[in-house]
Amino acid sequence: MKPAAKGQPGMPGTLHRFLQNFDQVPASSAWYLADIGEACGLQELYTRQNPQILNSLKQFAIIESAVSSNRIEGVEIDRERIMPLLAGGSQVRDRNEEEIQGYKKALDLIFGSPALLPVAETSFKSLHALVRGEIWDAGLYKDRDSDIIEKYPDGRERVRFHTVPAAQTPDAMGRLVVDFDQCLRERAVHPLLAIAAFNLDFLCIHPFRDGNGRVSRLFLVLMLLAAGYEVGRYISLERLIEENKERYYETLEISSIGWHEGSHDPWPLINYLLFILKTAYKEFETRATSVKAPRGEKRERILLALETLPETFSMADLAAKCPGISLETVRKAVKDLRGEGKIAVLKAGPDALWRKVGI
Repeated sequence: MKPAAKGQPGMPGTLHRFLQNFDQVPASSAWYLADIGEACGLQELYTRQNPQILNSLKQFAIIESAVSSNRIEGVEIDRERIMPLLAGGSQVRDRNEEEIQGYKKALDLIFGSPALLPVAETSFKSLHALVRGEIWDAGLYKDRDSDIIEKYPDGRERVRFHTVPAAQTPDAMGRLVVDFDQCLRERAVHPLLAIAAFNLDFLCIHPFRDGNGRVSRLFLVLMLLAAGYEVGRYISLERLIEENKERYYETLEISSIGWHEGSHDPWPLINYLLFILKTAYKEFETRATSVKAPRGEKRERILLALETLPETFSMADLAAKCPGISLETVRKAVKDLRGEGKIAVLKAGPDALWRKVGI
């Protein structure tokens, strides 16, 4: 596969193309969006029903993300050092440990105060400074041209992609921020498509000498949080990308061909990122509903589910809002709640309807 040709100043990226001439969403992308939308609709229910379970998932996901995102770039540490280092109980010993610890600090910042990190150049540089640590150009755009080179085991090399020249990088990054903001304000495309397109454009610009992949993944998580897709808090998107690393690089290369000229096909990488998000939600549902709830928690989950239902509901409506809880348990809870005067039966029989009274 031939590398993309070197770009010309001011050539549009994916977001700019979407703003100027967006045609239609491919059927494959539309299916991903539909499935993700359905899964996202259940995330609030899970987070309200299983706070203790999800807190454990959150802590584990941060550790997985810090390790996986760096490992994708060849940055690894001894497995025995991971927990002491990321728990804050050990001092860093080398550059690799410094970068993995820095990635965790970046995630802590994103999850703790996402509002402090708008989609802006200052945010890119702040996250880059964290993941690169004390190195001389941490938080600074590249000061010389740097193409993406692929090295083979036999020593051969090839240019996989000509990135945006260093002199044009500040302008390209400024335009990327403006185009993304305009896409959201004008609702030019679905937010998930805008986020995936941003990710592709960022990687093609390649604003930093090193660390671009890690910053792009951090911003992927941040943008998804801002758009209401919270799954990155509980399931490591970086781990899923690492598990599908070959497909990641393959779709990125395919989608970058012709990027400088505005003739590229962005959908392979967009669909890849949608696949990662859908996979994360599927894993989230499995984990959030597979852990046995403590005594009394199932009743609390059923009560929380009731709050989300309309005044009149069926047993099937309630059971659908209680994934991981058996129908028998739901029926027993309904019987108890009726005895407590919190719900009343409107219609008996196989198609019974209930009404909330004291909830």
